[in-house]
Amino acid sequence: MGYHLRQIARGVLGEPSKIREELEEFEDALAQNNRIMAAVELSDLLGATKAAAEKLGFTLQDLITMHEANERAFKDGTRKSR
Repeated sequence: MGYHLRQIARGVLGEPSKIREELEEFEDALAQNNRIMAAVELSDLLGATKAAAEKLGFTLQDLITMHEANERAFKDGTRKSR
């Protein structure tokens, strides 16, 4: 099985399946208590997210901008955690 302790389905870059693959690999790295592998998988997750965003016509910076707006809404109390 290589690096991971369980079978993880391969995804297609630019598709949700690749994001799912990288998330499952990140979860597996955490289960192994392997911080370095987890960091690599987070980087891969970012790359998979970037490819999916670009396929839809927006950039990683667009996602960051929205994230920052969302973060402000939580900090100022406009949005509440459920």
